[in-house]
Amino acid sequence: MLALRLARGSHPLVLLRRLCVAVAAAGTGFLLLSTVGHAAGHPSAADESLVRLLWCTAPLAATAQFAVSTARTDPAARLQRGMTAAGLGPLRLTLLATASTALTCVLGVLAALLAFLRLRGDLGGPTAVPLFDADLLGAGHPVPLVGALMLLATVPLTAAAATAVALRPRHEAGAPEDGSRPTIAPPSGLPWGIALAAAGLAIEAYTSRAPGGHGGLLPLPGRLIGSPPGVLAGWALSAFGLVLAGPGLVHLCGRLLCAGRPGALRLLSGRVLQEESHRLGRPLGVLCAVGSAAYAAVKVYEASSSRPFGPLTAVGAAVVLACVTASALTAAVESRSARAHTTAALRRLGASASVLYRAAALRALALVVVLAPLTWTVAEMATLPLVH
Repeated sequence: MLALRLARGSHPLVLLRRLCVAVAAAGTGFLLLSTVGHAAGHPSAADESLVRLLWCTAPLAATAQFAVSTARTDPAARLQRGMTAAGLGPLRLTLLATASTALTCVLGVLAALLAFLRLRGDLGGPTAVPLFDADLLGAGHPVPLVGALMLLATVPLTAAAATAVALRPRHEAGAPEDGSRPTIAPPSGLPWGIALAAAGLAIEAYTSRAPGGHGGLLPLPGRLIGSPPGVLAGWALSAFGLVLAGPGLVHLCGRLLCAGRPGALRLLSGRVLQEESHRLGRPLGVLCAVGSAAYAAVKVYEASSSRPFGPLTAVGAAVVLACVTASALTAAVESRSARAHTTAALRRLGASASVLYRAAALRALALVVVLAPLTWTVAEMATLPLVH
């Protein structure tokens, strides 16, 4: 009840973020239901249904990440003065944020269930729309409702569990009193991330040169897992390396801006990137990994004559891209809110708004210059074994 009351009295921007989380949960839930419909309509193609279910883990993870970033920026989840006296300490605030995330995702998956049943014709009316034919959703075949509901429950449960883990109170030495994440030196993850990315690129290069490594165009998502296995393994390793190295890369961008004899603008931009690298690094690393996958998918689509991507693939790609982009933007907003006192102090010292805008533009340019080539390299190496 407290979560519902806080949701009713939230700022419109907070409500908009929660609505976006509900939409992402609805998209992920619809994809999970489509696997149930495919399994019901094609009982002899159990392997293909399993592959479709495995591919749903990507939008599920992206939805959970977006839910965590939204819960982290929710003012109701922050420890404020007087809340402890009212019985809302760090633990209860974490439980409150977890309940709010679960409630938002439940609303989304219920909307997905209604849309799925409507498109199948189970609620009356036409059984399909131009984008979704009967074969994709298993229209005309009974769907086990209990199994579908259990599969849908993974969306709010995963998002709630990720929120609880990310916002759990930390009592280790040096942790802030509000329970937020302590500042960790990001160069510690940079060597491991670079090593994993390099190992993934090496696996992809070996796969492309190995006998039978090319094999023509591989239709997605059906045969990508089976042939050749080094494609998916190499890209996954490189993508995980980008995510792990994200904070260190952002910190490196800040150090490069401060190198030499920097002026006030470069010094301000570099110091901000170094201080906010732990907050911006992981979302930007995930965005780079997804960007490389999107680039590789576009190359495969352009080289294909059979057009292996269907409407469900488009829905999954839209959910993943929207979630990771929104998570990165939310992290940027969180970083700006965390620097509010510093920005106010700079304005009192005489810094103009144009200087602050130019510093923000310089930070964005530095991130693009460093992260874009890495993303392009991983994507190009991933497409070598997929097309001639």
